[in-house]
Amino acid sequence: MLKLGYHVSISGGISNAFDYSKEINCTTMQIFIGSPRIWSVQKISTEEKNKFLIKSKNTKIEPVFVHMPYLPNLASPKEDVYKKSVETLSIIVKECAALKIEYVVVHLGSGLGEGKEKAIDRVVNAVSSVKSEKNGVFVLLENQAGQKNSVGSTLEDLKEIYDKIHSSEVGFCIDTCHLFAAGYDVRKTETAKLIDDKLGFENIKLIHLNDAKYELGSGRDRHECIGLGNIGIDGFKSFFSYKKFLGLNFILETPHSSKEQELNELKTVREILL
Repeated sequence: MLKLGYHVSISGGISNAFDYSKEINCTTMQIFIGSPRIWSVQKISTEEKNKFLIKSKNTKIEPVFVHMPYLPNLASPKEDVYKKSVETLSIIVKECAALKIEYVVVHLGSGLGEGKEKAIDRVVNAVSSVKSEKNGVFVLLENQAGQKNSVGSTLEDLKEIYDKIHSSEVGFCIDTCHLFAAGYDVRKTETAKLIDDKLGFENIKLIHLNDAKYELGSGRDRHECIGLGNIGIDGFKSFFSYKKFLGLNFILETPHSSKEQELNELKTVREILL
C-alpha cells in the first residue's frame, strides 16, 4: 500500500487529524502536537490522548509523523535559545512516546555565522542527549534548503551528523523542495541514487513531497503544489523512476485552500508514484 498523506491541522484536538486524513483517503499523516509558533508545548489531556490512541487503532492511518515547531534552533550558539530548543525536542519526543507515535521530524537550524562544525556539534549533542535512552521514537533529521548558515543542506552534513549521534533511533526525512533549493536536481534519477548512496536507503524514513516555487539552487524554502513548480510532474517521474524510494512514506506540505485541491493533488501524486 502506498503510504501517502498530508500535514494536517489539529484544530479542536490532535485526534481530529485522523478524521480529516480519513476523509481524503490518506494512509499516513503529519501533525504538530501544539502551536508551531510558540516555545511551550501545550499539555495534551489524558482524554485527548486516549481519543488519539483509539482513532489511531481504528483508522489504521500510520505511521504518524510529528513535526517540530518553528522556533527551536538546535544549532544555535545562543545559550538560552539552544537550551529551550533541546528542552522542546525532549518534551515532544516524550509526548510522542505516550501517543505511540514513531517519528519526530526536526529542522536542524542555523549556526548564525559561528562556523559549520560548531553548529553540527551542537545538533549532535542536542539529539544525542534526547536519544540517550531508547523509547521507540525516531528523530528524523530533515535536509534544509541551502539558506545562509543553515546546517544540513548538504547530504554530507546530514551523514556527518547521523554518524556522530550513534543512535539506532535516528534517521532522515528528505524534502524534495529543500533538495532542489539547495542545488540538488530532483528532476534527475541520478539524484535519487546519490541520496541512496550517501545516506543509505534503510535510514530514510520519510519523503516530504513538495514542488519548488523557485529555481534550482535558489536557497529559498518555498513549497509549491505538485506539478506547478520548477520540479514539475516529469521531474518527479524521473526522480521516482529510482524504484527503491517508492516504498517510503510520503507527506505533502504543499499550499492549498480547499479539500478539492488536496484530492486532486493526491490523485496526481498517485499517478506519479504508482
